[in-house]
Amino acid sequence: MRGYPVNLRKDGKFFLATFADIPEAITQGDNRAHALAMAREALETAMEFYFDDHRPVPMPSRPKRGQTVVELPPSVAAKVLLLNEMLRQKIRPIELARRIGSTKQEVNRLTDLRHPTKIDRIDLALRALGKHLVLEAA
Repeated sequence: MRGYPVNLRKDGKFFLATFADIPEAITQGDNRAHALAMAREALETAMEFYFDDHRPVPMPSRPKRGQTVVELPPSVAAKVLLLNEMLRQKIRPIELARRIGSTKQEVNRLTDLRHPTKIDRIDLALRALGKHLVLEAA
């Protein structure tokens, strides 16, 4: 789930970067490499809109042949999965806190992209929702 296909196209003297799955993430760069670096930042920033608005984050579509993919950091990807599952099940932070024996404030930190969170805590929260985090090396 970590990689979102990015659309890169030359726009005058800049390279424009957009994401079909996350339309809020739009940026540009002086060249292709710069546009990709900016795209990573734009993608993470756009995720904050979904979290702040308590909206499900769209999952990435399959990239087209040869299309570049921008990956989210593992911690952000895990938080996206947690937020989406909480919204899908209509579980409020206070209820999840009760299930994991914690506080609403900790659950709020688990769903705060700016707050560093141990992956074990996200896994615990997902397990309380009947899910589990799967990690793999590729």
